[in-house]
Amino acid sequence: MFAGNYLIGLREGLEASLVVCILVAYLVKTGRQEALKPVWLGIGLAVALSVLFQAALQLTENELTFEATELLGGTLSIIAVGLVTWMIFWMRRTARHLKAELHGKLDSALDMGRGALVLVAFLAVGREGMETSLFVWTNVRTSSEGSNQPMLGALLGITTAVVMGYLFYRGALRINLAKFFTWTGAMLVVVAAGVLAYGVHDLQEADFVPGLADKAFTIDAFDSGSWYGTLLKGVFNFQPDPTWLQVTFWTLYLVPTLYLFLRPAKTPAATPSAAPATAGAQGE
Repeated sequence: MFAGNYLIGLREGLEASLVVCILVAYLVKTGRQEALKPVWLGIGLAVALSVLFQAALQLTENELTFEATELLGGTLSIIAVGLVTWMIFWMRRTARHLKAELHGKLDSALDMGRGALVLVAFLAVGREGMETSLFVWTNVRTSSEGSNQPMLGALLGITTAVVMGYLFYRGALRINLAKFFTWTGAMLVVVAAGVLAYGVHDLQEADFVPGLADKAFTIDAFDSGSWYGTLLKGVFNFQPDPTWLQVTFWTLYLVPTLYLFLRPAKTPAATPSAAPATAGAQGE
């Protein structure tokens, strides 16, 4: 799970870093440095909430029975997949206008006062933090023998994102963000499909949904300790003995989601009335 969690930490962390860069740069360039303190306060509160949420998930899991733990894990896995899917489509749709949108919210918050600035920064960063905590927690649950690799992967991804965000702010790094978010988004869809399949398996182990014994296939030669086994499990959440229900949900999620995400965006067609109106204006 190291690679998958590194990717989610990098993706979500970079989104949060870009948001912070836009907010800070706008305030500095407009000469309103006094507003930086409430912005940093909001960011700090968002980070603290994300850490507390992660700890609460872990503590709750330790206090539950096996069936209740599997039911909670399966439910939260499905919720995490929904949140991540919404996030990548939201970023695909609004990335071009994100800067203008944040500037507008910040202008309104400046007019309303210090508390509004804290809230804008908190909400802008907190959403990514909560999504990251939930998605990482679901991946940690699927790692074998309590491995700390998933958590290390997420922390390394977030650290990379923070460094990239700083370099963006200093103007030292230039990459095509549209292509970056497209490729990482597509990879996250694959990771999310695996998390969804594990979520379904958890619900089956909790005896909440049937079909736990109905295996779609079993790869007896699959060695989870081998390099290829580690790669498949870490990147694609591959399982050597999935149930038919897992395979069904994996396929029904992955194929249409990837198609909708990767298909070219439609450009708005010119209205029929535009040409005559222009001609009329020229005639006048």
